[in-house]
Amino acid sequence: MKNILLFIKGTLICSSLNAQDILWEKSYGGKHADYLLDAQPTADYGFILAGASLSKKTGNKTEDNQGNLDYWIWKMDEEGNEDWQKNFGGSGADILYSIKNTHDGGFILAGTSDSSVSGCKKDLCRGREDIWILKLNAKGSEEWQRTIGGPGQDLVKNIAQTIDGGYIVGGSSSSDISPEILKGGIDKYGKNEKNRGNLDYWIIKLDEVGEVEWQKTLGGNYVDRLESIQQTKDGGYIVGGYSNSPGSYDKEFEGYGDGDYWIIKLNKRGDTQWQKVLGGEQDDHIAAIIQLKEGGYIAGGNSISQTSGNKTKYNKQGTDFWVIKLDEKGGVLWQETYNTSHTDILTSLVENDDGTLLLGGYAQSEIFGDTKRKTDKKDINDYIALKISADGEEIWKGVVGSKGEDILKRLTETRDGGYLLSGTSKGEISRDRNSAKGQQDFWVVKLEDKEKKKNEEKVIIEAIPNPARPFTNIIVGFEFTSGTASVFDLSGKLLQTLDVDSRTIPLDFTDYPTGVYIVEVKTDAGTSSVKVLKANH
Repeated sequence: MKNILLFIKGTLICSSLNAQDILWEKSYGGKHADYLLDAQPTADYGFILAGASLSKKTGNKTEDNQGNLDYWIWKMDEEGNEDWQKNFGGSGADILYSIKNTHDGGFILAGTSDSSVSGCKKDLCRGREDIWILKLNAKGSEEWQRTIGGPGQDLVKNIAQTIDGGYIVGGSSSSDISPEILKGGIDKYGKNEKNRGNLDYWIIKLDEVGEVEWQKTLGGNYVDRLESIQQTKDGGYIVGGYSNSPGSYDKEFEGYGDGDYWIIKLNKRGDTQWQKVLGGEQDDHIAAIIQLKEGGYIAGGNSISQTSGNKTKYNKQGTDFWVIKLDEKGGVLWQETYNTSHTDILTSLVENDDGTLLLGGYAQSEIFGDTKRKTDKKDINDYIALKISADGEEIWKGVVGSKGEDILKRLTETRDGGYLLSGTSKGEISRDRNSAKGQQDFWVVKLEDKEKKKNEEKVIIEAIPNPARPFTNIIVGFEFTSGTASVFDLSGKLLQTLDVDSRTIPLDFTDYPTGVYIVEVKTDAGTSSVKVLKANH
């Protein structure tokens, strides 16, 4: 009976491998190298792509670089067609690692820069590499920027807006205290704590206009590299990264192998509440940690360790995805490994609305003997999309790729219920790839899950968020060329009117008292309206 049940379970999983259709795939880039490093769905059913570009104005890139690598972002509609694209950079290398939506309909960007004042860069480089943050409005125009760093190397992995309207920045730093601060002076955007070892976790809290509110340095004797930070429901933060430090300085526990997951829970002021080290006897690299809607946390990365340390699940072969569920205090509830090829690298972790989880990553080349010969068959150098249940059971797995190197960086669910696989491809036109622009392109693949209930038709007009606190975005569910958006109070008094030409219309209710308002959108394709509640701050 046990063998029959295992057979049935395996048959169900295998039968769902073909349950995902490729709806479309698109390549974006110039004739040189373009590296996608982040992607986010947007409220208008589209998405935004972020990364770095070496290309000039070639292919479907419409702007020249300012210097070496530049920040490059694309705002796309739900079919992968361009709404707009923007290039930001100075004379040096500027690499965009993280982009997030903001409450006002705009975007916050964080990356690294070694550029001097030049091009779009307005501030001097403070050290070897700095953190460079830009705030954009809904159209992609710059609102403000900040250069933050010490005298050494400062890297960034994540930025996100916090519930108070500010931002949390997660990165790593080898910098000591900034020279001006050491001399007793003031440096608003410098580093105010000593380096612990090699790289340390460096966490920075900004207010709504990018001014530093507080910063924390956390590390041991050796390398501690932050990979993920997220604000938690209690206003604090969950932080995950890679550590090969022994118990020293801020690290309370010894490691288990060459490198481990090091997870820290902070309160809203950045003080440590608890920490956890997870690993086996070899090397284990965390990619992301998120708080679950039901409480607790999911941490995901890749592991080459077999069962040892506090790793209780064995690898199938080589390096596998390693996913761990934790309770509110960091206790392990379950853990599982997932295998596709000899070397599987997890890069993305998302919880769906139904509590299932999306794991995204890629399979690296296999190298044999002394010849360094790489294979490139299916399942090697390809995107991996894996959906698992809330308790870690595999639901389906899809592999998408070309005859070349395809590195997935972000797997997300879009508002229409589809899945977006976003990364960088070096592959030629082959297999699942039907388009190419240059040496390395942004490559995006949209999947449909045929087993999932389809989302309802688009709402004609809606406000997100609603209530407004104090911003909201009016999302128009139909195409139009031009029109106006007007705000009325309940007595019918007109409060403001503005011209619009985009399906996302950011509105600021800061100057209005608490209450209900009507937003009417008149366009050349139709007219509709929506009620918006202005809430207390």
